[in-house]
Amino acid sequence: MVNPISCKADTALDVLVGKWTHKILYQLIKNETMRFNELKRAIPGITQKVLTAELRELEEQDIVIRKIYAQIPPKVEYSLTGYGATLIPILEAMDQWGKNHKKHLEELAADQERSGES
Repeated sequence: MVNPISCKADTALDVLVGKWTHKILYQLIKNETMRFNELKRAIPGITQKVLTAELRELEEQDIVIRKIYAQIPPKVEYSLTGYGATLIPILEAMDQWGKNHKKHLEELAADQERSGES
């Protein structure tokens, strides 16, 4: 059993929780390497300021790497680090759990609706 005092789930959640983090990671998993504007276009509703802040935070956590090409105009690409790629199975498991949970809630609501009609 997990000891709640020493459980490090909060450390993992600090990296993953946020309105945009998982959406950024999903795009980088799906596309491997993306430029800033590609990411911005791929994530409807995210602002440039928020995307910049999220990417910086992910860089600080060694989840995302930012590669700058010395050319004019400057070219910057983002991708998962090798360490960041270790999140893929976790995100896949969370995605599956989310699908299962949504189905469970739908079944629960249907059961409650049926029992209310009796």
